[in-house]
Amino acid sequence: MKEWSLRSVPLVNTSLQQLEAQWVIKPQLYYQRGGYFEDVIPYLPELKSYRPTPWLMNHHAHIVYLDKIRKLQKSIQYDLIETLTMADGGTTAVAWYGLNAPPETPTIVVLHTITGTTASMAELVDELHQYTKWRIALCLRRGHDGLALTVPKINLFGSTEDLTEQLQHIQQKFPESDLYAAGSSAGTGLLVRHLGEQGAATPFKAAFALSPGYNTETGFDLIHSFYSRLMAQKLKEKFLDPYHSVWQKLPVAFDLYQAKNLATFERKYFPLAGYKDYKSYCEATNPIYVFENIKIPLMILNAEDDPICHIQNLMPYKNTILGMPNLMVITTRYGSHCGFYEGLTQPKSWAHRLMSSFFMHHQHQQKDVFEKYNVMRTDIKKPA
Repeated sequence: MKEWSLRSVPLVNTSLQQLEAQWVIKPQLYYQRGGYFEDVIPYLPELKSYRPTPWLMNHHAHIVYLDKIRKLQKSIQYDLIETLTMADGGTTAVAWYGLNAPPETPTIVVLHTITGTTASMAELVDELHQYTKWRIALCLRRGHDGLALTVPKINLFGSTEDLTEQLQHIQQKFPESDLYAAGSSAGTGLLVRHLGEQGAATPFKAAFALSPGYNTETGFDLIHSFYSRLMAQKLKEKFLDPYHSVWQKLPVAFDLYQAKNLATFERKYFPLAGYKDYKSYCEATNPIYVFENIKIPLMILNAEDDPICHIQNLMPYKNTILGMPNLMVITTRYGSHCGFYEGLTQPKSWAHRLMSSFFMHHQHQQKDVFEKYNVMRTDIKKPA
């Protein structure tokens, strides 16, 4: 007797095929043929398919779930939060998770979002640790998470000088640990700027950029108007209100309070970052000016339905990336902004799993593979 199933009914079978075709997404991969990533792709099963949570396929629902549900549900106890004093007297911090791992265990340095805190980054920190069993170091920027603003200076994307000092502290604490980097949203700007400025001198072995915006001078113009207004308001609440006494002497403070969207805020706040004009600020911070000097493997992930870091931001640079042997961009039809959730009842981030697999594969294979493509530095000594 022939086995019966829903698929034996033509109309039902067609509907299921259509649903599966929409639900199972094959990531699009952009990389140089013959470059480093060609040998890596077969070892990362996550790149074969992404199955977005069906009830989160709407990009707004995806963001609401990330921001209003997951961030509130996810709570972790960091092992240690170290406050650091920068060379100019400014204050940053490093929040540690998995601190008691053996000294030689690799460390993933996480660079947070535009208003990131230890709480808002808990899901990424925890899942990276769960998947890899590695140590995680979340680098907190000036003015974030209640840090005292000991010097009147703040940068939405962070300072590469501050990051260098934070990395020196991490290396001095764990000199036997290989370093990897994961930047999320605005944190990708700091990550890519650092990688481009440092070139082969970066201490990172490999890096991952989650939902980057690429060119900071143009990307804000493409943000969905609702999120642009919302984020401008959050910046006022996070960085203007708590430090009102610090900024009140600056004429630009009034203009910033009047800013209706993120693009306007970003183009006016440069005095708070310590620059005389917007041009000099962009030249010193925009990652797009230096990204072609990146020498280590960098994996980049964008969703085509991202309403914050629009996929159009990638297009002017796609051909350049295709000519770089150590970069790969991955795009998916769904995923929204920094979400990429999968699973029906308890969604988890496919992106977090992907970056963990990438880092672990690199750590396992680097001695064999990287000499072939000349993208691993073996002559850099860690600080004593």
